Amino acid sequence: MIADGHGKAFGFALAPGQAHELPLTPAMLDSLPATPLWVVADKGYASNAMRERIWDMGARPAIPAKRRDGPVACPKWAYRCRHLVENLWARLKEWRAVATRYEKTATSFLAVIHIAAAADWIKL
Repeated sequence: MIADGHGKAFGFALAPGQAHELPLTPAMLDSLPATPLWVVADKGYASNAMRERIWDMGARPAIPAKRRDGPVACPKWAYRCRHLVENLWARLKEWRAVATRYEKTATSFLAVIHIAAAADWIKL
């Protein structure tokens, strides 16, 4: 999921349950209408290729290094904004169909996520 600076959903991509979503990330970054100042992600996205991709698009990565990797520059003040995505997932999981993956097909599950995200956009 991509969220904007206000914690609202901006884009989604579904990965198979047994696969990581890192390969889907470049396409999602390409779909952004404008270049963000920062791209904030958790340690699951920590790879040199991902950081280079973010630098190449003109943004700055705020992705901490994994324990086994060497240190990288990741400002704590920027990384603290990751809670916006975590809070967004918490709000979306208030919908039972999202939290339990009640919809079995990928198409219908993605539709439920879009409905929940649209409702979150409308909510004040």
